[in-house]
Amino acid sequence: MPGNPQEIKLVNNAIANATRRKIMNFLAEGERTAEEIGESFGKPMLDYHLKLLQQANLVEVKEGTAGLTEYGRNFLEGKPEKGEEKGADISRAKPVELTEIRQLLPCIADSTKFRTIASMTPPLGGVLKVLEPLFPRGRYSDRIGALITQKGEVITTIYATGKVTMTMVKNEGEAKEMLDSLKETINEAIAKGVAPAPREKVRVEAMEIYNYLPKTDCKDCGEQSCYTFAIKLMAGETSMDKCTPLKDSKYAVNQEHLQVLTAYI
Repeated sequence: MPGNPQEIKLVNNAIANATRRKIMNFLAEGERTAEEIGESFGKPMLDYHLKLLQQANLVEVKEGTAGLTEYGRNFLEGKPEKGEEKGADISRAKPVELTEIRQLLPCIADSTKFRTIASMTPPLGGVLKVLEPLFPRGRYSDRIGALITQKGEVITTIYATGKVTMTMVKNEGEAKEMLDSLKETINEAIAKGVAPAPREKVRVEAMEIYNYLPKTDCKDCGEQSCYTFAIKLMAGETSMDKCTPLKDSKYAVNQEHLQVLTAYI
C-alpha cells in the first residue's frame, strides 16, 4: 500500500484529474475492457490515464482488461461521504416508452452511417437535467433544453419535448438496441424514485479537441496552429465558428463531436 512520499505523490497526481476519478468509479462496478472504458470516457489519452492509475497502484491492467487493485478499492471505499450531494427526487416521473424510429437518413459526412429520429413518451421535460449523471459522457444543455450523451461515435440527443435524435449509427438494428438501452437506464432511475447525485464532469483535454480539428494549420482563425486554437477553445477565448475549414461538409462528423466536447468546457 502506498505510504512513502513518492508513492503518495503518484496517488495524488493520479486522482487530481476528473476523468481518472470517473474511471476508478466506473471500475468499482467490476473489471472493464479498454474498449468499454474508451466508449464511456473517450479513447484519446486513455492509455495515458490508465498508465498513471497503474503507477499509483490504483488500477491493474492485464491483457486489455482493467480492474481496481485492492488498494484502489480500499481508496474508494475510504473516501469521506461528508458533504455529498443527494440525488434529486424524481418519484413523480412516469416510465418512458420509445416509439419506432420515424426516420433513418444517411449521415452527410459518412454515407455508411445513419442519423435517426425517434420519440420518447411521455416527454421528460425538466427531469432530463437531473438524469445527466446517469451517463458517463452526458451533458444537459439549457440552451437547447436537451440531454446530450455520447457512446463511441454515436451521439444521442434527448430533448425535453420528447424528440430523440441519434447520429453515426450503423443501421436500424443498432439504433433500436441503443434506444432500448437508453429507455432501460432512464426507467431504472425512475423506478428508484431518485436520480443519481451530481458527479464531476468529464474533463476534456486539449489534445482530444485537437484530434477532431482539420489540422490544416491554415491560420484563418487567427491562431498559429490548430493545436493553439484547441487550447484557446478550451479557455473560452475563441469559438468553433472561427475555424473556416471545419465548415466544409466533409468535416460534418468532426463538428458534431466537437459540439459535444465543447459542452463539457
